[in-house]
Amino acid sequence: MTDRMVQPPLEALDEPGWRSRLQVRQVTQQDLLALEWGGEYRHFRRLYLDIYHSACQGRAVLWVADLDPAGVIGQVFVQLDSARKELADGSARAYVYGFRVRPVYRSLGVGGQMLLTLEDDLVRRSFRLATLNVGRQNLQARRFYERYGYQVVANEAGRWSYVDDQGKRQEVHEPAWRMEKLLHGN
Repeated sequence: MTDRMVQPPLEALDEPGWRSRLQVRQVTQQDLLALEWGGEYRHFRRLYLDIYHSACQGRAVLWVADLDPAGVIGQVFVQLDSARKELADGSARAYVYGFRVRPVYRSLGVGGQMLLTLEDDLVRRSFRLATLNVGRQNLQARRFYERYGYQVVANEAGRWSYVDDQGKRQEVHEPAWRMEKLLHGN
């Protein structure tokens, strides 16, 4: 597992044609450490490994935006099936989460390219709906999703838990808006 850069080089953006070096691709096992963003998200290490195993079993898809030479500058996960069928049911509805782009690369089209890539993949898999939760305080993210056709459909309590890298269960409470988009091409 490698994390090519702790701080991505900004000069990658100054070069003409930097977008041609941006690749949105599925995560490999070698990318898992890079998902921690130089330690900022280390506490999710076990969660990332669990999600990766779920992807290996065909229940999830993990995507990264990889910019040469900066490395992983964005990530997003898609749960294809879940115990919470209102989020992901394995056939028609998929759940998008863990979506982040490094701050210096925001508002440059990276997130949009990632979102369109995962939506195209869901259409190829015959999914009809993409569902996600966005924190009620994260108005910038909500506006981003709305620009891509997502609509608020419900309130979400935003209570979930995970086991951190030290083996301790962490409880999270982040009230959110549930948003959905009807995917085209089906």
